[in-house]
Amino acid sequence: MEEDKNSKREKLARDILLLARDAIVVQFRFLDAAVNKMTTVSQPGIHGVMTDGKALYYDAAFLLEAYKKESASAARMYLHILLHCIFSHWYGYGKLEEGLWDLAADIAVEETILSMNLPGLSLERDREATQQLQRLKQQIPVLTAEKVYRYFKLNGPSKDYETELKRLFFVDRHESWRIKEISEPSKEEWKKISERVKADLKSFSRGKTGEESLQKNLAEATKDRYDYAALLKKIVTMGEDISPSEDEFDYIYYTYGLKQYGNMPLIEPLEYRESRKIKEFVIAIDTSASCRGPIVKGFINKTYSLLKGAENFFTKVNVHIIQCDNEVRSDTKITCDEDFHAFLAEGKLTGFGATDFRPVFTYVNELVEEGEFENLKGLIYFTDGYGLYPEKMPAYDVIFAFLNEDEGRPPVPVWAIRAVIEEEELEN
Repeated sequence: MEEDKNSKREKLARDILLLARDAIVVQFRFLDAAVNKMTTVSQPGIHGVMTDGKALYYDAAFLLEAYKKESASAARMYLHILLHCIFSHWYGYGKLEEGLWDLAADIAVEETILSMNLPGLSLERDREATQQLQRLKQQIPVLTAEKVYRYFKLNGPSKDYETELKRLFFVDRHESWRIKEISEPSKEEWKKISERVKADLKSFSRGKTGEESLQKNLAEATKDRYDYAALLKKIVTMGEDISPSEDEFDYIYYTYGLKQYGNMPLIEPLEYRESRKIKEFVIAIDTSASCRGPIVKGFINKTYSLLKGAENFFTKVNVHIIQCDNEVRSDTKITCDEDFHAFLAEGKLTGFGATDFRPVFTYVNELVEEGEFENLKGLIYFTDGYGLYPEKMPAYDVIFAFLNEDEGRPPVPVWAIRAVIEEEELEN
C-alpha cells in the first residue's frame, strides 16, 4: 500500500509539473528553448526543488504540499529555476559569498517575475515581496543579481532584514551550484539559450510593459566575461631576471668538491633565468567629459596593481601615464612605486573636451623613435569608446578598456584587444 501511495504521489507531482510547464510556454513563447532544455527528475528527500542546469529535481511530497497550499506554486518554482539558468546565476559561484549571492539571485529572479504581472502565477507573499522590492529599488534602481549582491556586500543587511528577505524570496535550493555540478558544456548550452531568449524577446514581446527587468538580467547574463588580468599578460616584455636560477645549480660539482677536497665545494657560476617580466608600458586615459576622476584613478590603480605582481614586474620600470581628450594634455613618467603613489595622491586630470584617440598613438610613436622605450610591448587605453580610432596598426599591442558594457559603442579596430571593466570593480 505504501508503494502504491508513493506511485500515485509521483504521478500527481509529474502531472502538476507538466501543467506548470504548459502554463509557462503559453505565456512566454520566447522561453520554449529553455523549457525544452529542462527535464524533470524526482529526487525524494531533498525537501524542495533544485537544478544543476540539466534537470529540475523535485521532492514529490514537498511539491504536493506546496501545491495544496497555493496552486500557483509549482509554476512559480518552475519559472524561478528556468530564470536562474537563463541568467547564469551559477557563474563564479565558488568565488562569491554564497549566502548573499543566493539571496541576491533569488531577489533578481522574483523581481523579474513580479514585474511582468503574470495572471495565474501570483502567490500570497507577493504583496509583501513587492513592498520590499520597492524599498530596495530606492538604493538599487536595476535589481540584477550582480548589483544586489554588490549592494549587500557594501551595506551588509542586518540578520533580521536578511531573514525577512529570505522568507519572501527563497524558492529553490542552490546546493548543486556549490558542489560544481554545473558542467562547462551545460553552461555553454545555457549561454546560447540566453542569447536566443534575448533575441526572441524582441520578436514576441513587441514592447510589452514589465519586461525591462527581464531584459536587464538577460543583458547581464549574455555579456562577455573578461579576465582583465589575463589580458594584461599580453603586454609583457621579455627580460632577464637578476636573480639566480636554482634549476641551473649543478649539485654534482658541489658534492664532488666536498668528497675530493674535504671542505671545498666546487661551484660553477650560476646561470640567470630569462623570464617574462613587465618593464615598460603606457596607460592612456581618456579625459573627455564622460570619464570621471575617481573612476579613472580607480582604473589606473587596478591596472598598476595587477601588473605589479612580484612574479611579473621589474623593480625599475618605465611607465607613462598619458592624459588625452582631443589632444595630449599631460604625460607622467613612472619609474618606481613612489612615483606612482605620488601621481595618485597629487596628480590632476586635465582635458574634458571631445575624444580623439589618434594623438596618443602619434605621441607614443614619437617617444619610441626618440628612444624613450627600449622595447615597448603594450598600451592600455581607458575610455568610453566614443572617439576617433587610428587607422594604422601600431608596432605594439593595444588594449582598449571600456567602462561597462554598451551595445551602442563603435567597434574597436581589428588589431586591438577589447576589454570591459564594470564600474563596481573600480569603485570597490
